[in-house]
Amino acid sequence: MMRFAVAAFALASLTTQAFAQERPVHGGTTAGAETPRGAARRGTTAEPDEAGRGDATNTQPAGDPRAARARENKLGDSDVATAPIRELRVPSRHTATIGGRSIAYTATAGTVTIRDDDGKPTASMFYVAYTTGDPGRPVTFLYNGGPGSSTLWLHMGSLAPVRVRTDSPGATAGPPFQLVNNPDSLLDKSDLVFVDAIGAGFSRPLGDTKLQSLWGTDADIDAFARGIERWLTINDRWNSPKFIFGESYGTTRSGGLSYRLAQDGVQLNGVVLLSSIMNYGRRAVGLDQDLINYLPSYAATAAYHHRIPAPADLPAFLAQARAFSRGPYAQALAQGQDLPDAERSAIAQQMAGFTGLPVKFILDSDLRVDLGRFRKELLRDQRRTLGRYDSRFTGIDVDAAAESPEFDPSDTGITGAFVSSFHHYLAHDLGFTSDMAYRPTYYSQTLKWDFNHRAPGQRGGGATTNADTALDLSAAMRENPHLLVYSLNGIYDMATPFFGTEYDLGHMQIDRTLRPNLRFAYYPSGHMVYLNTEALHSMKADLARFYDDAAPR
Repeated sequence: MMRFAVAAFALASLTTQAFAQERPVHGGTTAGAETPRGAARRGTTAEPDEAGRGDATNTQPAGDPRAARARENKLGDSDVATAPIRELRVPSRHTATIGGRSIAYTATAGTVTIRDDDGKPTASMFYVAYTTGDPGRPVTFLYNGGPGSSTLWLHMGSLAPVRVRTDSPGATAGPPFQLVNNPDSLLDKSDLVFVDAIGAGFSRPLGDTKLQSLWGTDADIDAFARGIERWLTINDRWNSPKFIFGESYGTTRSGGLSYRLAQDGVQLNGVVLLSSIMNYGRRAVGLDQDLINYLPSYAATAAYHHRIPAPADLPAFLAQARAFSRGPYAQALAQGQDLPDAERSAIAQQMAGFTGLPVKFILDSDLRVDLGRFRKELLRDQRRTLGRYDSRFTGIDVDAAAESPEFDPSDTGITGAFVSSFHHYLAHDLGFTSDMAYRPTYYSQTLKWDFNHRAPGQRGGGATTNADTALDLSAAMRENPHLLVYSLNGIYDMATPFFGTEYDLGHMQIDRTLRPNLRFAYYPSGHMVYLNTEALHSMKADLARFYDDAAPR
């Protein structure tokens, strides 16, 4: 999931412990061979400090406690928290109740080491896997997006055996937070592997590999392909039915990954796209397509907040909003400054009926109401703003007259619950600790995501600077006519509006015979559909049918 506003939270100084045999490495140290800090430097047998390292003027006599403390407090390479090159596995046994049935499973927190074509280790990828021990059942790899997000959001909120309880669509009250059994977990249909992208969570580059070299669309696809293939190898799961499940930018990743895995001989049974954005080209400045894509979501939001008369049939109302958006509205915007005044006024009147915004405001905006303005304007008379990830959430700004909201209440309203619950769950239930900081989301002033992408069969043969991986997914579906794709959408999602998803997937140019392989589902929720527990229940039922079709047993 895109987490643009989340700061990186540190995992507070968890002490290195001696792990079971399956956990040979911890935080860059080797179990069974670790020497307590300073032990080899105490007393008269300690080796002298190397000359020229800042201690040459130390004239304290041997045995002086101040000299001993000075030597002991010097940091060496072993004191720096780094990702392990040797792969970690920390298993624990649990039982879940899903759909009224008890399921025993193993939760494994661990890492896989990614290597380049020459065998050099380049990155350590962190994951948490839930497996039942049946090698013939499906396995699903799940991940959030960002770019720069860990997967704790999907992990703690959606389809794992446990989930955090929130007060959505309101801000969740403070700790202690509640981790509860998840009766809508997907574990009854598939083993689950939640994977963190390199740079986020505990996933890190190794050796002299720089994060910037992995910080881009194609490099990220390559890392995930190598990480998934490594997991399949060490767990002997190459012959299992396989699925990938991405949220937000994770859907961009999934488009490219579906094709890349196929080229490597990893035939997927299914691809699940939750809250999609696959074509970044349509967001370019000066284009009107995103304005068209947002209008049906504005209509759903206006109805939810009672700014327009309540539709008797919401799906039918949204179908009307789609028709207006792709028809009269798109045609009006296409005329640009040459649009006649009478037609401009007529379009503004229709927009007001769908969005609940004043006609004058729409006209003053030149019919182009961007997301920030809509989120600020719809409830301005109540001094409330709307959430971006989920427009059911409302927030309060200091400056009610400002142009756009000061924060996203659908982000701030759940972040503390998710991050705190994950840290507690990781240490206390899964038994995994590290000296590294877990990064829920990672951004840096020195890093810039490289959106260059070379899609298969792309006309002109070059790479685009605005990735469109719907083209990769199209190639994967054409080359594997058995591949099923499921697009899951929240109608109150303002980060990746559902009409935009329909646009992206509707321009894959797949043959009519393959169109039944592409399915859509819609839920009364936002970007994180699973925050609405009723929507989660419906989503799980839909996914269960999808898995039965994609991997019948």
